[in-house]
Amino acid sequence: MRAAPVIPVLVIDDVATARPIAEALVAGGLPILEVTLRTDCALEVIAEMKKVDGAIVGAGTVLNDAHLTSATDAGSEFIVSPGLTEALVESALKHDIPLLPGISNASDIMRGMDMGLHHFKFFPAEASGGITALKAISGPFKDCRFCPTGGINPRTAGDWLALDAVLCVGGSWIVPKGTRDFDKVKQLARTASAVKLN
Repeated sequence: MRAAPVIPVLVIDDVATARPIAEALVAGGLPILEVTLRTDCALEVIAEMKKVDGAIVGAGTVLNDAHLTSATDAGSEFIVSPGLTEALVESALKHDIPLLPGISNASDIMRGMDMGLHHFKFFPAEASGGITALKAISGPFKDCRFCPTGGINPRTAGDWLALDAVLCVGGSWIVPKGTRDFDKVKQLARTASAVKLN
């Protein structure tokens, strides 16, 4: 969560684009790549992106133990989930892999802390009340850090990153679904990697 200010959230449906996208993102200063398990080829994409020097590749939209096991078998180095369940935490511990579970309220955070977690994805960030909500929710949890994801864009990323509790943000704008313009991806990654706090 500290390696770059933005984690690209990737929905890739063509394995042939996996390596060039990963190369463009790493060259643009965004080495942490979250490949969502929303396409049939996502696990192949993870395996391909892992071949790129400097890329740290994880799986997103992980919902259960079967997803997590498949993702780790494909080479995932971290796991991101839209929610938090005890079964998923147990699976992550069993596989000894970092887990960033999604939360949207104080009760979620408290359940996560009971399981030893202190890093969370605030999701869906904008739909859950935006910056005002995260400021209020994070207040009682001084040891917790967050990666807001969902509805964040280049104009608002700096506002989120200015919050003390936020280490990074997740964003899908850097790699539009279906893109083959890898130079544009590199440019967008450069801009995102240099985002200024607002």
